[in-house]
Amino acid sequence: MSILIVTGIEGARNCAGVIEKQLHCPVEVAEGRKGALSAMRHRDFAVVVVDESLVECDPAAADAIWERAGLAIPVQINFALSGAARLIREIRAALQRRERERSLAHRAAAEALESEVNSTLAGLLLQSQLALSEDKIPNQVADKLRVVADLASSLRKQLSEAPKASGLPTA
Repeated sequence: MSILIVTGIEGARNCAGVIEKQLHCPVEVAEGRKGALSAMRHRDFAVVVVDESLVECDPAAADAIWERAGLAIPVQINFALSGAARLIREIRAALQRRERERSLAHRAAAEALESEVNSTLAGLLLQSQLALSEDKIPNQVADKLRVVADLASSLRKQLSEAPKASGLPTA
C-alpha cells in the first residue's frame, strides 16, 4: 500500500515523512498534474491525496488525476488549512470506508452465490423426487434418481451447516 500526495505546497515532503511514520507505508509527493500522472504510470497507489487548491485552479488536471487513479481511494484536502494529523485521519477514515465497502461487497456476493446454489439444489431435489414419483420408470433409472436426490440433499445439508462452522451468519 502506498500513498500519492499531489500538492505544490511547501513542506509537503515533511508532511509525507510524518505520514510514512504514522501509517507505515511509502508516501510519494508530486507537485502537479504531470508529476502525479507520471507517478501513477510507474506505480499503483492505494490512496491519492490531491490539494484542493489544485482542484480549484485546474479542474481539468484534477479530473485527469482522478481518472488515472483507478482503484485508488481519492482524498481531497486543503493543505493550507490542514496539517499532517488531519491528513492522517482523513486517509485512515478513507481506508476504513474502503475496507467496510469491500467487506460488504464480499458478503453480498457470498449471499448471492449461496442463494443461487440453494435454488439449484432445491430444483434438483424437486425434479428428482417428481421423477421418482412416476409409475413407469425402470429400476435402474429410479436407482440413479435416488442417488441424485441423496447427493443433492447431502450437499444442501453441508451448505446449511458450513456457515455455522465458519462463524458467519446464515442467510
